Amino acid sequence: MSWLLDKPMRPMVWCRMQRPNPRGKLTTHVLDTARGCPVAGLDLSLSMIAPEPSLLTKAITNADGRCDNALLEGAAFRSGTYELVFRVGAYFAAYFPALPDPPFLDEIVLRFGIADISQHHHVPLLVSPYGYSTYRGS
Repeated sequence: MSWLLDKPMRPMVWCRMQRPNPRGKLTTHVLDTARGCPVAGLDLSLSMIAPEPSLLTKAITNADGRCDNALLEGAAFRSGTYELVFRVGAYFAAYFPALPDPPFLDEIVLRFGIADISQHHHVPLLVSPYGYSTYRGS
């Protein structure tokens, strides 16, 4: 090992690979915490709230509780304020027929911001007939 100390040290050069205009994407996942399973067949929509309000897409969750495609990606994925609306009322009525009418939760509206469009933004929803939670995943 002493032969390593006899050689002059060269400075380390760090290389960072550059991707042209990297873009992230937006995805979601819905899990029923009361039944312990993914929520399949759930109707949801995504709208941009700011800077220009507009409905961007509608989707239905698959058997895994996810959408088959990203909700936003590529040039459509821009920074701004968004709103996801999960229509859970019909889903819970089908699996919990004893729930009151109107249900405690019918539509769950999540409003969130995206600043860094180079990152993957994952917005999962954990839901039961009487409560829900979400977080920013990746």
